[in-house]
Amino acid sequence: MFRPLSLYIGSRFNRSKKRNRMVSFISLSSMLGIAVGVAVIIIGLSAMNGFERELQTRVLSVIPQGELQAVQPPLNNWKPLLKKVEQHPHITAAAPYVEFTALLERGAKLKAVAVRGVDPKEQLKVSELPRYVKNNAWSTFTAGKREVILGQGVATKLKLKVGDWITAMIPNTDPQMKLRAPKRIRLQVVGLLALGGQIDHSLAIVPLQDAQQYLDMGQGVSGIEMNVDNVLDAQQIVKEVGDTLPVYVYLKSWTQKYGYLYRDIQMVRTIMYLVMVLVIGVACFNIVSTLMMAVKDRAADIAILRTMGASDRLIKSIFVWHGVLSGVLGSIIGSIFGSLIAINLTHIVRVIEKIIGHRFLSGDIYFVDFLPTQLAWHDVVIVTTTAIVLSLIATWYPATRASRLQPARVLSAKC
Repeated sequence: MFRPLSLYIGSRFNRSKKRNRMVSFISLSSMLGIAVGVAVIIIGLSAMNGFERELQTRVLSVIPQGELQAVQPPLNNWKPLLKKVEQHPHITAAAPYVEFTALLERGAKLKAVAVRGVDPKEQLKVSELPRYVKNNAWSTFTAGKREVILGQGVATKLKLKVGDWITAMIPNTDPQMKLRAPKRIRLQVVGLLALGGQIDHSLAIVPLQDAQQYLDMGQGVSGIEMNVDNVLDAQQIVKEVGDTLPVYVYLKSWTQKYGYLYRDIQMVRTIMYLVMVLVIGVACFNIVSTLMMAVKDRAADIAILRTMGASDRLIKSIFVWHGVLSGVLGSIIGSIFGSLIAINLTHIVRVIEKIIGHRFLSGDIYFVDFLPTQLAWHDVVIVTTTAIVLSLIATWYPATRASRLQPARVLSAKC
């Protein structure tokens, strides 16, 4: 009893479709088109949110967010520099590291890896990496025992398990002896890094003191890694820190190596919003077709309403409600199904991968080896609102045509 007359009549028109099956079919297809479009966009945006979350919470919690690398390694007088770096207001933690490349040999199998020497205790301050080492191996990871922690992908390729020994070939550090054979070191695998992505296939970790010994660096290091309070401003913060130091160092941040991932995610998100407008817009064209056919089919009813005193505004509102109801119903259905699929997207994809026996994301290529998802309710609201607004715009022309029908001409044609 509290509904406007235009909404009441429009809802009756929307439910009463037995007079013209073609109008009913096109109306149903427009509603389903909007529902599918809304669901697909919500799922796509949730996947992009998931990738961004994994980049920030998984990858950026493990790799150095900023680095001060020695121009001519080793960096010997690094302890005063470390204290000065930690005094910067935007630096949350800092630690020394040694970095070099090694060739791992296991029988006839070879694998090139980036070896990183870190202090096991100091690393807890700047990285979440210990959290991804299996079986709590980090707690017993100490220098002087020739231990190494390998990425899960490296261990799988070389068919290694915890407790196995492996040979690492390290390039000669003496620039005057370029033809000298590489140094060969026997290392025991004491842990596996299972981050679930590209890093697992290219990284090996050794204690800092052992790395210094392998490279004959004495007490020197390759550089200082640090965490910042805002990862998106890491490049600027690293530059500010570098300007305060009394020595020349290379300034590096995560954006130089993984910045393209963040930019790609943002670009795809923007494209998804554009696709949202186009997909839902195409679906809304069916609303125009439905209403144009409904106007023709309901011409006699419109004429009778006009003879009873209905105004142009009332007739226009009736058909606006007639089209918007289809858009609202399609948007609600699409948002519900899209949200349900988005919440369970990771599990659904894993089930599909098991059925077909193929992985969509390979860990040696992508920074994660699964399809992440994170449903953001503001995305649901934006997509649903956009669909309703576009369906409202689509009703304007047919509703205007309906309000301009001449009752006398329509009724005389019926007679």
